Amino acid sequence: MPPQDLKHKKLQPPSEQLLAHLTKLVGKNNAITDPQLQKPYLHEWRDRYIGRTPILLRPDTTAQVSKILKAANEACVAVVPQSGNTGLVGGQIPSEDGTQILLNISRLNRFRSIAPNKQHMTVEAGATLTEVQQKAQSLDRLFPLAMASQGSCQIGGNIATNAGGLNVLAYGSTRNLVSGLEVVLADGRIWNGLKSLKKDNTGYDLRDLFIGSEGTLGIITAAVLKLYARPKDTATAFLALDDLNAIASLFEYVSLNARSNLTAFEFMPAIAMEFVTAHIQAARLPLSSRHPWYVLMEISEFASQTNAQLRLEEQVNFAMKQGDVKDGVIASSLKQSSEIWRLRETISEAQKPEGGSIKHDISVPIESIPNFINTASRIVEQICPGARPVPFGHFGDGNIHYNISQPPGMDKTDFLALWETMSEAIHELVTKMDGSISAEHGIGRMKKDSLIRHKSPVELQTMRAIKEALDPKGILNPGKVL
Repeated sequence: MPPQDLKHKKLQPPSEQLLAHLTKLVGKNNAITDPQLQKPYLHEWRDRYIGRTPILLRPDTTAQVSKILKAANEACVAVVPQSGNTGLVGGQIPSEDGTQILLNISRLNRFRSIAPNKQHMTVEAGATLTEVQQKAQSLDRLFPLAMASQGSCQIGGNIATNAGGLNVLAYGSTRNLVSGLEVVLADGRIWNGLKSLKKDNTGYDLRDLFIGSEGTLGIITAAVLKLYARPKDTATAFLALDDLNAIASLFEYVSLNARSNLTAFEFMPAIAMEFVTAHIQAARLPLSSRHPWYVLMEISEFASQTNAQLRLEEQVNFAMKQGDVKDGVIASSLKQSSEIWRLRETISEAQKPEGGSIKHDISVPIESIPNFINTASRIVEQICPGARPVPFGHFGDGNIHYNISQPPGMDKTDFLALWETMSEAIHELVTKMDGSISAEHGIGRMKKDSLIRHKSPVELQTMRAIKEALDPKGILNPGKVL
């Protein structure tokens, strides 16, 4: 029998006295009780989760966050942390019962310091990912985390979910990009771990504990981020292939030959490109004929005397001679490169006009990707004949966004009613292939029950023990992850 869900029956709705105290802490303009003004913060992007809250707090200092949590912990009142509200598993949305305080960190957005050697910068958690990227660029450095929502997602949320994005192949996930953290604990104490050390062997790594914890162990208020050398030259190719085995063969060859210069290897099916060109303004394929599969490949060079396009041409020409690549184009300008990337980045947006979409963010060993997608397609057809799988993602790190669009003409509500059945079948397959039911979006509320089914009892017991130690009253983001 799996361990039962954590239940903290002592949690209480906030009293009028507590609400007045919290309002005084942040000021009336940043203690929002009007439901209409709260509305943008209470809807998840896909409207799968819509919550209520008695008060939305928008602190602008770590000290204010500390005082809020101290007061909430003493009163046994739940607090839901939120940053850019771009999460896709409901982790940032309060419950529907209207008893949980929503704490949004968007106003904590200062850049605190830059290391003299420009290898690190310390930034508060409410800065958007785009702002962080632009600050790094102004220093002639690169912060490599990148994703479609980067204009609105915030660095605190990226860290709290261990976001992946488009450059994991070359730089790793968010965990690899963070040197240190500042975190407010459930009782209001502040852990200052804002260090830029490469080596610190003094016991348990608290930084890694909070990264990916989705606000259930503490609220991240600032971070020391790693900066990298900017590529001197980058080249992008859009390639057509006949099947997944050809993609696997191409990746094996390019990753061995280009090594760390291979900075992106994204794959997408023909149906995804049909949706994009049909529903995204000015989007068009750079190839003259349709093919079953496509790969977006990027090569970067860091030495000024080298040429990324020549290196990319060598890889593509060899793959064409081997028969893996049937057609392709190498971007001849930054504009064309941007247009190619837009084809990949707008796939999720382009699925909306096609009706209901059941989404999975999973990972399997790279060598298992062809078998997984082919087997999953058969499972989908058995559950919902005519449903349209749209698998795409980061081939080089095994992360597949296995989305399924409804059959044409089917009622959207009827299709979405199959979400749990479909997801459990896909997750069972993922587990059999030694994969993960969440590759980069997290667990939140959506995958909480699946986590219980697919994590071992030892893993779950250990996670619960950590939660109990750091948040014994269970005030932080209850009902999420565990």
